[in-house]
Amino acid sequence: MPYSFNIPSSKNQLRLMRKYVTEVLADHHVSEIETNMMVLAVDEVCANIIIHGHAGKDFEKVSLSIDFKTEGVQFEIIDYGHAFDIVNYEEPIIGELIKNKNKGGIGIMLVKKIMDSIEFQSTQNKNVLRLFKKVTFED
Repeated sequence: MPYSFNIPSSKNQLRLMRKYVTEVLADHHVSEIETNMMVLAVDEVCANIIIHGHAGKDFEKVSLSIDFKTEGVQFEIIDYGHAFDIVNYEEPIIGELIKNKNKGGIGIMLVKKIMDSIEFQSTQNKNVLRLFKKVTFED
């Protein structure tokens, strides 16, 4: 049975989501290192949705579900803002970001490095992003 959590589209609410994900993963004996990496990835995606996809529309929400599979953890993030296809996103060249003093651009790259698989689907008014991470559950 998946765990679910909804947050209003506000950056101030991201800490509640991070706390929730951390607690759920700890309850399932996921290592602290793997937990921190997955929290970072989910936080990055949710922050991008809130900042860019919803663009200040506080009445929107972001829905997160966490489902435990035999071989790992799947996160499903649903929103109703502007679509952004993370799967086909072309990663920036780090040297160019530094040279141009860009402050953004590496978050999605981190998500892709942390997670083992990413799926994205978008319809006219709904975006669904699935992130999967293989983990070893501790006793």
